[in-house]
Amino acid sequence: MELANRIKTLAPSATLAITALANELKGKGIDVIGLGVGEPDFNTPEHIIEAAYQALKEGKTKYTPSGGLLELKQAIIEKFVKDQGLPYEPSNIIVTDGAKHALYLLFQTLINEGDEVIIPAPYWVTYPEQVKLAGGVPVFVETDETTMFKLTPEKLQQVITNKTKALIINSPSNPTGMTYSRDELSALGEICLHHDILIVSDEIYEKLIYGDEQHVSIAQLSEELKSQTVIINGVSKSHAMTGWRIGYAAGDEALIKQMTSLASQSTSNPATPSQYAAIAAYRGSQKSVEEMKLQFEKRLNLFYEKLMEIPGFSCVKPHGAFYLFPNVKEAAKLTGYDTVDKFAEALLSEAHVAVVPGTGFGSPDFIRLSYATSEDILVEAAARIKNFVETKMTSR
Repeated sequence: MELANRIKTLAPSATLAITALANELKGKGIDVIGLGVGEPDFNTPEHIIEAAYQALKEGKTKYTPSGGLLELKQAIIEKFVKDQGLPYEPSNIIVTDGAKHALYLLFQTLINEGDEVIIPAPYWVTYPEQVKLAGGVPVFVETDETTMFKLTPEKLQQVITNKTKALIINSPSNPTGMTYSRDELSALGEICLHHDILIVSDEIYEKLIYGDEQHVSIAQLSEELKSQTVIINGVSKSHAMTGWRIGYAAGDEALIKQMTSLASQSTSNPATPSQYAAIAAYRGSQKSVEEMKLQFEKRLNLFYEKLMEIPGFSCVKPHGAFYLFPNVKEAAKLTGYDTVDKFAEALLSEAHVAVVPGTGFGSPDFIRLSYATSEDILVEAAARIKNFVETKMTSR
């Protein structure tokens, strides 16, 4: 059977692939520590589960509007006003089957063949694949530790062409955990306004920011930037609801209308009980969100300190999300591996610690480690990696 050309260039998700491999080894009885998965290890808060249960009992199991329940849209609008002071109408909101689906609908609606989308690297593995599926061209801009992995106005200017359609900003970032300040976003926003470039602002980790850092959405900086921005968000990370599959996009009414039309011909609507759960997530107590954030911050501080004791590891301490993204090129060299990919493979096969190589994120000298697991497991993982590196160094 001859497959569609668009699917032949599609790369599998690096994060899902490493998790599947780790689970395969676990199935063989091997004690593998998996640090690849990108989801909170906490259960969904009880009041959210109860809301879904009540919806099921009340027969709320039928189709909803393709763009989501009006009540959920209103809850999302209330959240935007409370958190960012951003006013939206229901016509500016589409509820989707997870934030990934919101991005997919956006690119399918927005991108024409050959349109360019600027993606700062390191990037979330899905961005370039979805752009390519829409017929677009991902334009990567390398960032590094010297700029805290953030895109600068100078680098943005250098890659803009007459084919540039959009810029993706992910703050806090997956995989680096870095956040953009108000001034940094303002500088990038002015360039996008000047060149009429749509800003895709992925804010899925907005509730997981640590220390004195504050989340700033580029859409809240001015009315002009709000009009030029599509915000992508959802309840997966903030409320430990990854499996419920509720995300959303907020933006220009005409664009959202067409995204909704596409959704109506593809998924019909997000799962009905999940939508009622999301209403409870936003309108109910946020105590669990704060408690989860405190736990993640505690884990970050612990795990970061342990990793910095490992020879050949260097890492910019992140401000948000639940990942560490250390540069391990020197560690790979010290242990006799000519690439970080091979180093990561050896960590899994010999030390039984699953990490995601940075190749999938556009940064081959790095690995991503999720600290969305218990402190005991993180301490054990760091000890295994340290022992692996030191043993390999001694034996060379």
